Amino acid sequence: MNFSPVDLSVLAYANHFTLWHYVTSDDDITVPGYFNAASDIIRRNDLIIANIDTDGTVGGPLTQFYVVTDVSDDSVSVALNS
Repeated sequence: MNFSPVDLSVLAYANHFTLWHYVTSDDDITVPGYFNAASDIIRRNDLIIANIDTDGTVGGPLTQFYVVTDVSDDSVSVALNS
């Protein structure tokens, strides 16, 4: 599982909030450190709309909504927004 910066794009930005879109063949993007390479652009409480498991290896593809729960130093945490 590797984060790919070219697959992360901004859909909307306003009032220090960013709505992101991310596409990946990975089936779990909530693993610790997955988005660490984007820690300089992602903010806490941003929302990521993600198309995951695009290759269908785990039953996908799926579209899920994730919230950025923490950004500190070079560390980013996200959680499935239920």
